[in-house]
Amino acid sequence: MDNYLRTRPNTSNQEYNLKKHITNEHGEKVPILDIYDFDEMIEDYLVELEIRNYSQNTLKTYTSVIRTFYEYLQKEKNLYTEREFLRSFKRYIQHLKRDKQVSQNYIYLVTVVIKKFLEFNQIYFLEEVGTPKRTKSLPKSLNEKEVHDLIESIQWEEEDNENRKLTKLRDKLILTVLYSSGLRISELTKLAIKDIDFDERTMLIRGKGDKDRIALFDNNAKDMMMKYLEKRPQTSEYLIVNRKGEPLTPRYIQNMIKKYGNEAGIKKKVTPHVLRHSYATHLLKHGVDIRVIQQLLGHASLSTTQIYTSVDMETVKKVYDQARM
Repeated sequence: MDNYLRTRPNTSNQEYNLKKHITNEHGEKVPILDIYDFDEMIEDYLVELEIRNYSQNTLKTYTSVIRTFYEYLQKEKNLYTEREFLRSFKRYIQHLKRDKQVSQNYIYLVTVVIKKFLEFNQIYFLEEVGTPKRTKSLPKSLNEKEVHDLIESIQWEEEDNENRKLTKLRDKLILTVLYSSGLRISELTKLAIKDIDFDERTMLIRGKGDKDRIALFDNNAKDMMMKYLEKRPQTSEYLIVNRKGEPLTPRYIQNMIKKYGNEAGIKKKVTPHVLRHSYATHLLKHGVDIRVIQQLLGHASLSTTQIYTSVDMETVKKVYDQARM
């Protein structure tokens, strides 16, 4: 290939041999950021992820990771070759560790996301960079009393008007369904009424990667759903909505759960994902086969679900003590 290039960004995903620097017609070295149009590359990549049905949370995370790295690159000098790009990436990881003091799991995320983004655009500068190890922490969960206290912290007061009562009913329903069915927060906000079979107590859930699964709910959740749908004035295809009949935002649900967790006096961090972990842990504790839990959670790999086998040490100890008696 001719080692000659006008200073115009690459917008055609053309592969360049940058083991050595490229020069323009004036014999000047051309920076990598002038060869590749990173803004367009980022936009193309995010469009592709959206087409693949990546969640909005994932898209936001990937956007932040890629753009923050791009901003760092713009401040780098002498960025002309593949080797210099690799060194810049390593300095960036060092900067995250030393200056930003991010977690090892965030380093893993940054490495994986940046490599995937570059490879999507046919750029293989980071081929020799290995995937860093992640720290494996056990999922946090609430015990059954804490879940009960959380849900029952929502009580109707005499001075509550009808709107306030309906809001509390909806909030209680959210907590009940998250724990009863182990849904992800994104799955709950998108849950359509037409996908709920009240007779069979099942829900059709569109999970990660466009994969459908069936989730179950108990009679308590069923009764609360029926009561809420009967009382709410909004006409919407979705189960959980705000006063305008629009789906609730994940942020609202996260803040709401945190608020009721504090009111219930729970010292642990309480989030929608903690309720999902609690659901799985309690099923395991009560003898449900882990492969059934895998199916209910919508995990593609059993290894993802198997982390729960390390969680419930109280049950393990009881079984061990009974065997030793």
